[in-house]
Amino acid sequence: MKFVSLFIGEHPVGVRVSITETTRERMRGLLGRDGLPSDEALLLQRCWSVHTFGMRFAIDVLFLDSNGRVVGIRHEVPRRRMLLNLRATQTLELAAGAVHQHGIALGDQLAFEAPL
Repeated sequence: MKFVSLFIGEHPVGVRVSITETTRERMRGLLGRDGLPSDEALLLQRCWSVHTFGMRFAIDVLFLDSNGRVVGIRHEVPRRRMLLNLRATQTLELAAGAVHQHGIALGDQLAFEAPL
């Protein structure tokens, strides 16, 4: 996996993002983990739907278009759910409550940059 930092526009959010690079990484996602710290996230590229079957904790899900603009938000998604957004080309999974904590809103432009 590749690791980058999350920005809203040009402002750093303080979240370390893991980007899946293989089909296997993307299919595994957050399965098998006991939680996700509020300063970490997982970006699934080429992905407009996610599920929480087999997960042990709730998550926030951001649906992003090809330009990184937030086109959908789902807060505190519990286990055993399926979500989709046909306008999305990628999804960002965060700890439950992290979207509110970091002030991310519908229409925000997100960017992912390699740490210095």
